[in-house]
Amino acid sequence: MKRFDKKVFFTLLSSVTMSGFIVICTLSQSLSFRKAEAKAERSVKELPEPVCIVREYNGKIGVFRGGSETPYMVVDFDTSLLSEADREDIGSGIVMESSEELRHFIEDISS
Repeated sequence: MKRFDKKVFFTLLSSVTMSGFIVICTLSQSLSFRKAEAKAERSVKELPEPVCIVREYNGKIGVFRGGSETPYMVVDFDTSLLSEADREDIGSGIVMESSEELRHFIEDISS
């Protein structure tokens, strides 16, 4: 009878130990997943907004900010003088990520 009690005790102890191990592993994975999810959310929020969009405006090159329909700057350059590919790009809008990129674009177009 004593041997049977030891067997039951060790079986229960083993079961509890394995169950605890499984619970700890599951919690660890859950925590890891939540940390990765939070990090992904932060990185999505930290994406830089484009500085401006360059597109055709009344036959000229307009520079638009913040989704505005009126340009904050118009480059006095006739778009009909551009190549067909450049006209298509400007027609659909070119996103500029920095003011430096915009300055280089205007210099390239003007020369």
